[in-house]
Amino acid sequence: VSPTTVDRQLERLGRHCLLFHRHYVQRLATPRVVVVDGFESFELSQYHPFHFHLAVDCTTGLFLHFTDSPLRRKGSMTARQRARREELEAQFGRPDPGAVRKDMLALLTGVIRHAGPVTIRSDAHRSYPPAIRQLGAIVRHEVTSSEDYRDRHNPLYEINLLDLLIRHGQANHKRETIAWAKRRAMAALRLAVFLVWRNYVRPRWKKGCVETPAMQAGLLGRPLAIAEVIGRRLFVARVGLEG
Repeated sequence: VSPTTVDRQLERLGRHCLLFHRHYVQRLATPRVVVVDGFESFELSQYHPFHFHLAVDCTTGLFLHFTDSPLRRKGSMTARQRARREELEAQFGRPDPGAVRKDMLALLTGVIRHAGPVTIRSDAHRSYPPAIRQLGAIVRHEVTSSEDYRDRHNPLYEINLLDLLIRHGQANHKRETIAWAKRRAMAALRLAVFLVWRNYVRPRWKKGCVETPAMQAGLLGRPLAIAEVIGRRLFVARVGLEG
């Protein structure tokens, strides 16, 4: 089939999954412990990196929500690469240096629906504390170094596991790939499909667990089959996004 056919179906499925997830999390109380992190990837070329900001319920492993932010290319570059970055920024503009703070605030606002108290766990990214202070909620912010050993005893275990699963399951986010995303919007829609699969179809752990994160959060009583997820197509105009 034509690549545009695949893109069109993926776009429809991604929008459907966003609405599907929203339908269930509307009844979810604000988690008491939320872990957040930034997942870095790029679109089109390495001159256009971006962050997906992820939030996970520490108790159930439920993938709660995500937002994204454009980034400026950083790290070591040759003189030619720096010149090319300047050309692109002159043509398209420089990414907002405050984007991470703004989009982390948008993420937390979507997850935290009451005035607290809530515990937020994260690494030491300097944009996170200003975003948390703007929440208007009673928040305890626990910071863990990203250099700490990443086993089950790490306070950021749930978000580290989610990062691993995303890189394992989506070719466009692997470290060395020719399948990178051409547009950030399509990468977000693919992540929405992954979110539904992770929360409602796949058991929380590979061994010794039959419950999905949605089951452990009390949203469902059993895992869903793929046919149940896509059995009835959802439309923004019919479902509505207010509230």
